[in-house]
Amino acid sequence: MFSSRTNWDRTPNRLTEALARRRAAGLEILDLTESNPTRCGFAWDAGVLFDALRHPEIATYRPDPRGIEEARSAVRGYYAGQGIAIEDAQIVLTASTSEAYSFVLHLLTEPGDQVLAPAPSYPLIQYLADLHDVTLSHYPLRYDHGWTVDAAALESSVTDRTKAVIAVSPNNPTGSYLGDAECKRMGRLAAERGMALVVDEVFRDYAWSERGCRPVSTAAVGECLTFTLSGLSKVSALPQMKMGWIVVSGPAALRDEALARLEVIADTYLSVSAPVQVAARSLIEMRAAIQERILRRIRSNLAELDGILSGSQCSRLQGDAGWYAVLRVPTTRSDEEWALELIEREGVSLLPGHFFDFPGEGHLVISLISPTETIRAGCCRLLRNVG
Repeated sequence: MFSSRTNWDRTPNRLTEALARRRAAGLEILDLTESNPTRCGFAWDAGVLFDALRHPEIATYRPDPRGIEEARSAVRGYYAGQGIAIEDAQIVLTASTSEAYSFVLHLLTEPGDQVLAPAPSYPLIQYLADLHDVTLSHYPLRYDHGWTVDAAALESSVTDRTKAVIAVSPNNPTGSYLGDAECKRMGRLAAERGMALVVDEVFRDYAWSERGCRPVSTAAVGECLTFTLSGLSKVSALPQMKMGWIVVSGPAALRDEALARLEVIADTYLSVSAPVQVAARSLIEMRAAIQERILRRIRSNLAELDGILSGSQCSRLQGDAGWYAVLRVPTTRSDEEWALELIEREGVSLLPGHFFDFPGEGHLVISLISPTETIRAGCCRLLRNVG
């Protein structure tokens, strides 16, 4: 009766079972994985949100497949404030970045086609590929005092059925982002091989390294057909306000055809609610205050983390941006075994590296927007076990 594409293995893994047992027993859990800003002390003042939504236009339904003009103009303003010139007509609103990926896969692929995505990276992309009957292959990010795209491996992964190269910049969870040279190289490869470039930039506003520079955006790339994805979930720390977007750029003929087809896809769903579109300008323009608070928390947690780990058998891999940190731990046991031991013995919840397709063992991932006291207590317990 059911589609084979949804026949995933839903057997709970050992870590999920261990967490469930601990919760059922009413035992303490120090959660170093929480990435929902509304549960990490970053909820907006309810009055501010009510004011943004208190507009007579929310009582009127004005369906526009690409999104109402005022909302798309607000997104254009977000980029204009960063010196990036795009037009309202290049923007298609979606209910989330996940839906933006889905629209792009609908647009570009036939069943059995291939898309390329980085590894390590967030596992969401695999599920989306499965739902579109698309083969997902990975190109590696290499680590050597920082992460870089393995350009040779990327090029060798391209086949006649490769329709798109996906990049996540900044990457979740490595915290790395595409430099200008990498971005241009990927754009040239996509143009030469007739592929599209899909770049997820949801964490772009959260650069925290000493370099202090904002990652380059692909929203104005012109060499190849490019889809730049972002949304309110991270830009304004509002995951409950379901609005993402796609910015389409590249050669004019390809860009315009892509936009025309995306309009039909978006018109099929009309998924973005009227209230959030009406409020979009306010929600985007007010982002600076909450972004500043989040960045302050991240930098505080990084300093705390580095101080605790100094001189220990654990270290933090270099990153530059985003909401996550990657810890290097001894390979005396698997990532899953480390995570299990920490939840069972210490009540500390971390993510094992294999969730993100890290090469080899020895990686644990934590959220940098967790409260600093949680980071401090959890990492001290980690070291108590690692030594």
